Amino acid sequence: MSWMIVLDREPALVKKIGAATALEMRATGIPYAFAPCIAVCRDPRWGRCYESYSEDSEIVKAMTELIPGLQGDVPADARKGVPYVAGKRKVAACAKHFVGDGGTVKGINENNTIIDWNGLRRIHMPAYFASIVKGVSTVMVSYSSWNGVRMHANRNLVTSYLKDTLKFRGFVISDWQGIDRLTDPPHANYTYSVEKAVAAGLDMVMVPLNYTEFIDDLTLLVNKGVIPMSRIDDAVRRILRVKFVLGLFDNPMADDSMVNELGKQEHRELAREAVRKSLVLLKNGKDGTSILPLPKKAPKILVAGYHAHNLGYQCGGWTIEWEGFSGNDRTPGTTILTAIKAAVVDHQSHVRGSPNSRLREGQRLLLRHCGSGRASLCGNGRRQPQPDHTGSRPSHHSECLRIGEMRRRFDLRPSAGDRAVR
Repeated sequence: MSWMIVLDREPALVKKIGAATALEMRATGIPYAFAPCIAVCRDPRWGRCYESYSEDSEIVKAMTELIPGLQGDVPADARKGVPYVAGKRKVAACAKHFVGDGGTVKGINENNTIIDWNGLRRIHMPAYFASIVKGVSTVMVSYSSWNGVRMHANRNLVTSYLKDTLKFRGFVISDWQGIDRLTDPPHANYTYSVEKAVAAGLDMVMVPLNYTEFIDDLTLLVNKGVIPMSRIDDAVRRILRVKFVLGLFDNPMADDSMVNELGKQEHRELAREAVRKSLVLLKNGKDGTSILPLPKKAPKILVAGYHAHNLGYQCGGWTIEWEGFSGNDRTPGTTILTAIKAAVVDHQSHVRGSPNSRLREGQRLLLRHCGSGRASLCGNGRRQPQPDHTGSRPSHHSECLRIGEMRRRFDLRPSAGDRAVR
């Protein structure tokens, strides 16, 4: 959703979305959101690029308005870096993934970001500066490395810079099994990983499976004096600080009175507004041939592309599952193909959907008719995202380009009335 919202560059809308998200989360008893992702995607081959607001650090910085939406506006007299949550209708936010996750070599997920200090501050840090000023409660560390040093073990950036220089007073959390990846293969020397991560300044470690092993190893390291008790005290102090501002000690349970916030009409209208404002509006050219609006009595319309009739692909990653889903049976909704069919009022019009745009030779007549008849539409985009895998793309193709390739292959020259809406 990040890419879509930013198309209109409207931070105020992002703030409203944050507020609605906070209400619905609190209604389910969840006081902590792993958002916003303030990665600056510098290579579209990155498998998690869809999570990024922009390749432009200034746009990403502006989108940190999600934080006051989630947490509330920081009081004017608040100390910089101190976490702030404005009551039981708000949640703790998390700026992630610190830092440089969107700048890895060749866009390979969890890879190495090679950039000098000035470049890191200029491109990847501005959104963190803004997040801290806005009272963000937590910061999540990236799986990636900076100039060969894993962020989960980077004391210079996590402790010396984030905590000491920027005066961040919330807590720093690892990513999912993030410390395991400090060795190759992962979890090969877990005691080493625990030592490096905690010493680097991580205050909370996301351990989904082997938490007893983590407790045992950390206790051993403290008892041996490898990790000083002062480091543990600092982590505990930071975690308790966030829990106090969340009010968890006074109201630890979910508030049943907020159940009506779930799926309320106001929030649905807000979602509709976000989608409407994120759409790319095409403009007719000056050659005298109007592409838009599509005629409601088009003889033939081709709707092609992997996303054309696939709600899962349209919704993208982090929809129902980590990597999203494929198909139309997991949630109600309207696909591009069904919407086009509904919009065409002439029953003699023929709307044809192609599951992908690698068109067979037998479909050349359909393309010819599109060329001389009316319109071809392309519901293109990335295939199903891979947020939890390497997710790198060796190349960045557009499915619409393949339609053009098919035209050239079969010598399907578009006529003067040809329309291509992508």
